Amino acid sequence: MTLDLPRIRQQFPSLDRPAVFFDNPGGTQIARQSLDRMNRYLLECNANHGGAFETSRKSDEILAEAHAAMADFLNAARPEEIIFGNNMTTLTLHLSRSLARTLSAGDEIVVTRLDHDANISPWLLAAEDRGCKVTWIDFDVEDGTLKLDEFERAFERKPKLIAFGYASNALGTINPVRRITEMAHAAGALVYVDAVQYAPHGPIDVQSLGVDFLVCSSYKFFGPHAGALYGRAELLEELKAYKVRPATDSIPGKWETGTQNHEGIAGVLGALEYFEWLGKSFGGEQEEGLRERGYRGRRLDLKKALNAIRAYEFEVSRALLTTLEQVPGLRLYGLTDPRRLDERVPTFSFRLGNRHPRLVAEALAAEGIYVWDGNYYALAVTERLGLEESGGMVRVGATHYNSLEEVQRLGDALKRIA
Repeated sequence: MTLDLPRIRQQFPSLDRPAVFFDNPGGTQIARQSLDRMNRYLLECNANHGGAFETSRKSDEILAEAHAAMADFLNAARPEEIIFGNNMTTLTLHLSRSLARTLSAGDEIVVTRLDHDANISPWLLAAEDRGCKVTWIDFDVEDGTLKLDEFERAFERKPKLIAFGYASNALGTINPVRRITEMAHAAGALVYVDAVQYAPHGPIDVQSLGVDFLVCSSYKFFGPHAGALYGRAELLEELKAYKVRPATDSIPGKWETGTQNHEGIAGVLGALEYFEWLGKSFGGEQEEGLRERGYRGRRLDLKKALNAIRAYEFEVSRALLTTLEQVPGLRLYGLTDPRRLDERVPTFSFRLGNRHPRLVAEALAAEGIYVWDGNYYALAVTERLGLEESGGMVRVGATHYNSLEEVQRLGDALKRIA
């Protein structure tokens, strides 16, 4: 069953305007279900945690349901393995401080040049604090894929931690997470995965991947500005958390420091309920195969949704690739082989002749097409490509609510600019 785009777009109130949203890698539009959850929370049960009264009890019930739903979304073993926080960056900085306590001078940490800086700088700071060595994994500048042979050489030295992304927020590359994780574990390293860019585009199964930690942000998958971290329960229990004394010592409470953004967490639940609706409505073709893999109930519906999204976005990626390559003077970075579209999400970065990326973004904005320019915090990428000093790149990122007609509109506008 293919996606019914008009029905999909009706679930996003912000899309009821002539603008074309291709700024999605920086943040998607909010689903109606997420917005409704936030409004209902604030009106019906806006209270702090642990009270003896009705609104506090109802608030705690919603927060517990959000943990359970996020565990289903990532296929975590239990809801306690989900930690909510402000965003991926804050969660990573928080956890990196605790992980740093397990490191000693001379230990090795591995990061990549393909990552968002939120999965680089926290580990550089930890290494600085503990006297650790940092190894950088490079990527192929021609196709934007990580150099796995460099991983292999790094793992020979038995590093303590490897941090890398599920998908690049700059070039769209999907990394072989399970393969790298297996290599890391064979070398005795912990694995920390940034899944922010991948989460809106495809299904995630932390148990199948075998990762130790995985983090994402709901404002990238149709919810509010909030972050969620998965960690293996035994690791979250063993690690020392930096927290205030009255806070609980059990997970997830010991990691969710201070009063949380309750309405935001309710909004995360709403975003996941949107996915659940989509899976039930359009994911029928995926059901039998997913049931054979053991998914049931909400976990099944969520995986159906993301598989249906992945299938639709494959065609959007093909259209974007074809359209962008037809623009005179445009240079795409990353994977451009149409036979390898399964190795990327629909996020494309480019330069248009000698034009500064900001000027291209402004020209597109004048035509009602919203895109990003710069480095999008993927500083290591633009530095490696030699583009940081000249303004980075223009980035176009689609999601499943974007249409092929919008892709054509983008192409026509770029041709006029060119």
